[in-house]
Amino acid sequence: MNLSFHTPYSRIVHAHPTLFSYNERKELRTILSKYFALYPPEGATPGRSISDKIQIVEIVLNEIGLGKAAVLSVLFRELVEKKHLTIAEIESKFNTQVSSIIQGMMRVEELYARNASLETENFRKLFLTFAEDVRVILIIIAEHLQIMRTLEAFPEEKRQNIAREASFLYAPLAHRLGLYAVKTELEDLSLKHTNREIYREIAHKLNETKHSRDQFISDFITPLKEKLREIGFEFTIKGRTKSIHSIYSKIKKQNTPFENIYDLFAIRIVFDVPLEKEKAACWQAYSIVADMYQPNPKRLRDWLSIPKTNGYESLHTTVLGPEGKWVEVQIRTVRMDEVAEKGLAAHWKYKGIKSESGMDEWLKSIREILENPELNAIDFMDEFKLNLYDKEVFVFTPNGDLHKLPKGATALDFAFSIHSALGSKCVGAKVNGKNMPIKYVLNNGDQVEVLTSPTQKPNPAWLKVVTTSKAKSKIRQALKEVEFKDAEIGREIIIRRFKNWKIDLDDGKISRLAKKKGFKTVSDFYQEIAHEKLDMHVVRDAYLDLDKPTVLEQPEIRRADSFLKGPDYIDTTGKEDVLVIGEDLKGVDFKLAKCCNPIYGDEVFGFVAVAGGIKIHKTDCPNAPQMIARFGYRIIRARWSGKSVGSQYPITLRIVGHDDIGIVTNISSLISKEKNITLRSISIDSNAGLFQGNLTIMVNDTNELDIIVKKIRVVKGVKSVSRN
Repeated sequence: MNLSFHTPYSRIVHAHPTLFSYNERKELRTILSKYFALYPPEGATPGRSISDKIQIVEIVLNEIGLGKAAVLSVLFRELVEKKHLTIAEIESKFNTQVSSIIQGMMRVEELYARNASLETENFRKLFLTFAEDVRVILIIIAEHLQIMRTLEAFPEEKRQNIAREASFLYAPLAHRLGLYAVKTELEDLSLKHTNREIYREIAHKLNETKHSRDQFISDFITPLKEKLREIGFEFTIKGRTKSIHSIYSKIKKQNTPFENIYDLFAIRIVFDVPLEKEKAACWQAYSIVADMYQPNPKRLRDWLSIPKTNGYESLHTTVLGPEGKWVEVQIRTVRMDEVAEKGLAAHWKYKGIKSESGMDEWLKSIREILENPELNAIDFMDEFKLNLYDKEVFVFTPNGDLHKLPKGATALDFAFSIHSALGSKCVGAKVNGKNMPIKYVLNNGDQVEVLTSPTQKPNPAWLKVVTTSKAKSKIRQALKEVEFKDAEIGREIIIRRFKNWKIDLDDGKISRLAKKKGFKTVSDFYQEIAHEKLDMHVVRDAYLDLDKPTVLEQPEIRRADSFLKGPDYIDTTGKEDVLVIGEDLKGVDFKLAKCCNPIYGDEVFGFVAVAGGIKIHKTDCPNAPQMIARFGYRIIRARWSGKSVGSQYPITLRIVGHDDIGIVTNISSLISKEKNITLRSISIDSNAGLFQGNLTIMVNDTNELDIIVKKIRVVKGVKSVSRN
């Protein structure tokens, strides 16, 4: 038999004789022997040679505490990728489910192949989502620990990248999972390769003081042992120096030299006691330590009563030891120590333990599975899936940048998340190299390239395609801009054609015509003209017909005093807004003067027209002084009565402001949000950085007019607003 093959095989089965049955050992030997040559030679690819695999297996078994399924996944993952073995064959031969682990590892490998920036929180979330089975994360951490331990064999540029990944991705994950020993080693090894000078300096100073430090620890522990024996519980006590990375962090955090770091030492007391006596033993030990050495009350950490969110339990205190040096003392039990060292994977040995800690959602799910008496403790992780971030999806740009969107987001949502201009021109997307429509629902890990067309523009149907509020807001804004632009084009068309026909354009008559044609707003009417859906000759004829009287009457000159008596007074409260003329006369024919455009709420007077009826003018009408002076006998009192209901009046506002990008859109958007105000037309002229514009709106009364004028005045860039 090939000796190079036999060595790793023996290391697995002999070190863990109960891991595989006799028949499973035979199958393992057969598969390894048959495919041994397919594994890369040592040093060729990090973590892939058979020697690397065995080292990873030993970490998985001895330092993390996983079982058979994890070992098989580490050994056979590449054979499955290369289709030499199937997952079904492995599960059949070894009577163990490995599909979620192997598939998760393959998905994570695909994720790395995207060349995304690993230094983002989004990548960490996507990594956890891709891993799905928690054992995938634990195995990948084991793989990177093995790589870090053999990092000297790699080229310098690779060492730097691998070391940085260990620091910002794998060490925090190990810490989150409670793998404190792994986390500490990853941090130390990362510092060793990313900041060699600092690492060597601290290591050198630690080495220089090793003898005195060992003596100090011995002096501290010896009298403590005697007192602890009096409790009557089995225990071990050992001293250690804090990790180099931990010391370096303190140097940076406290902005102080190595010599001033006061708690370089840590003493760990570990009791071997039944579960029900754990807390009592730990607090008794604390009492003894506090009696012998002066404690720092600010440095007491009680993770017995309230464990950390990842399940860590221990009692920490800092005391003043011999020579006036501060020492951290950790007090825990064998169970707590194993959970602290092996983290999550150690919990299965102690299922049924109730924790009072406020676990994170996913760690809480693990604890609930562990506490289920129906589950086989060894295989509990088969039941566990990391259903993380199920309300989010993470997708890549072609450059490898990660973007987070809500679950259910579409390709169009993604386009608008990049830039509103990109979204407005979007015609589809290339997803993982395949053309997809704008309504394609994104999946985790998709690589998305937005496809655009210069002729594309948003349409109302897009509002049903997108799910994000940002995209909906941008689409609505774009649709409004398109509508206003089309309305302006339609108005320009009608002005030009009427000018050619020598017809004067009256905004009031256009408004009446639009209503007569069934349009809700004049803007809708103008848009139809812009879209060439209305025949301009028909529009012209209908406009001219508005001036034709339905009943011909002989004009008659009347005096104002002839209107002073009439029908009985009619209560108009709650009815349509009306004018009361003279002595409470109602039902008299009147028209609103074009020169001053009075609206409900204005102070007004009546002027008896030559052709009969009454023209209503504002009291501050520019023509009022002349009319009163020359035709005082034709002036009659008038006032508004009832409520302003059912009628709207056109008002033109003169606006002056800075010619800033988007100011017109901001103003029109503001008006569109008003419930009872309609925008009829808008015309803008800009010159030398300023714009002047006329804005015609339909309002119910002067109160609404005052409110909208105040709102327009506070729009950024607006200098003045006045009523024409």
